[in-house]
Amino acid sequence: MGTSLRVAVRAPSRALGIASIEAAFSAVRATDDLLSTWRDDTELARLNRAPAGTRVPLSPALERILRSVSCWGRRTRYAFDPAIGALVDAWDLRGAGRVPSEGELTEARARSGLQHFRWLEHAVVRDRDDVWIDSGGFGKGAALAAAGDSLLAHGITSAMLDFGGQVLVLGRDETGRDWLVPVAHPARRDQPVALLRLRDRSASTSSQSERFVQVGASRLGHVLDPRSGRPVAPWGSVTVVATDPMLADILSTALLVLGPDRALAWASGRRDVAVLVLEERDGRVRPRWTDALEPFLVGDSTLTTGG
Repeated sequence: MGTSLRVAVRAPSRALGIASIEAAFSAVRATDDLLSTWRDDTELARLNRAPAGTRVPLSPALERILRSVSCWGRRTRYAFDPAIGALVDAWDLRGAGRVPSEGELTEARARSGLQHFRWLEHAVVRDRDDVWIDSGGFGKGAALAAAGDSLLAHGITSAMLDFGGQVLVLGRDETGRDWLVPVAHPARRDQPVALLRLRDRSASTSSQSERFVQVGASRLGHVLDPRSGRPVAPWGSVTVVATDPMLADILSTALLVLGPDRALAWASGRRDVAVLVLEERDGRVRPRWTDALEPFLVGDSTLTTGG
């Protein structure tokens, strides 16, 4: 999935620990086999190639994921919409990168959006051939959820899974305390500027500094605004804490698209997710968060964010 996964577990024996970690990696591979759009042999890739108007049966696993994806697309008013394959192609984000013309961008926008998918019982139909779903905004979270479920099934109740930009923790750490999870500076990923104390939660951070392509003097981030079709401005980062790793993944992407003020307004008053916004201006970071994040913040760690 374009990054590395590190898993640490507490187990009553070394043998069980190793077996549980191997099972977690197998769960991630199974999710990749389901959702990857970098390969032609996955279920999602086959859906993306199916002729328009064809009823495409869905496995229970893919149907559950895509129905959740569609639901959160509506709830975010399509600030999150993974059916943006045409836009990914227009900007060549999987290649060297390019800046499309206005005409190309208009055409790519017409070939994007979940509105082109009609959901049936255990199946889906696309209304045109050139619309495809990119799993980049939810695949990592889905894989972490599967890995966490696998660890629990093996009797593991204390673990940390670090999937490059997203973390899932189970239970408490080896000291019996909640896990400490750092949040990095939006532009300097090796510099932590906040610290969260989490248990049985996932924290997903999205920014435009993690993945990008350089086109001339322009650096194009990989997060696109589905509504405008353009890369999101590199204004900072959003961290979302939730019990469901896929929800954390989806919402960190959606809220980055919305921008700092609208992201906080959308999340204000919600108890199912907690949000930390780090807005970078003039070399300094302005931290803001929702009330739901308060129980997870360690001291005043988010206040030491100077440039």
